Amino acid sequence: MATNKFISDFKTTLKGGGARPNLFEVTINNIPSAAGTLPAENFIMLCKAANLPGSTVASIDVPFRGRIFKVAGDRTFDPWSITVLNDNDFAIRKVMEDWMQHIAQYKDASGVTTPGDYMASATVQQLSRSSSTVTATSGSGVVVAREYTFQDIFPTSVSAIDLSADSSNAIEEFTVEFQVNYWHPSGTGGKTN
Repeated sequence: MATNKFISDFKTTLKGGGARPNLFEVTINNIPSAAGTLPAENFIMLCKAANLPGSTVASIDVPFRGRIFKVAGDRTFDPWSITVLNDNDFAIRKVMEDWMQHIAQYKDASGVTTPGDYMASATVQQLSRSSSTVTATSGSGVVVAREYTFQDIFPTSVSAIDLSADSSNAIEEFTVEFQVNYWHPSGTGGKTN
C-alpha cells in the first residue's frame, strides 16, 4: 500500500527549487576558419534558446515461435537547434551562413568534403540557482548543474528572418539547426562509470 506523501516531502525532493530552463549557456568551438570567427562572448549573450539533447535507443523485433522478442538496437541522436537574437551587424548570422557556404557553395554544389574540415563541437551548460547542487563551476564562477558536449556538429539550416513594417517593437531572431553525430554528458567521454 502506498504511503501518504506530504508537501514537505515534495519540498525536500525538489533540490535547489528545480532546474530553470532560462539558466543556460551555449558555446560552439572549432568552427572552420573559412566561416569566420564567432564572437564568443556575444554569442553566449545572444543565444536566446537551445535544448538539452535528445537521443533514442531503437528496439529490434526478433520473431521467435509466434512471439516478438525485443532487443536493443543502435542509438540515434536528434538534430540540435538554437535560437539567436540578431544584432545590427549580423555577426552571428554571417558566421552561420558562411559555415554553410563552406560546406555547400551557393553557385554550384561544391564545398569541402572532409568531415573534419567542416565539423565543430558545442557545449550546453545547465546553470544552477544555488551552490547546493554544485557539480562543476564554469570559468565565470557560475555553478553548472549539468553539462553536455555535442561532437561533430554542422549546420544544416539557418531559418528565415521575417521582415514586416508591423513589427516595430521586436528584435529579429533566427534559428540554426545542427546535425549531431553524438553527444555525451561532459566529463564522461561518452562512457558512464
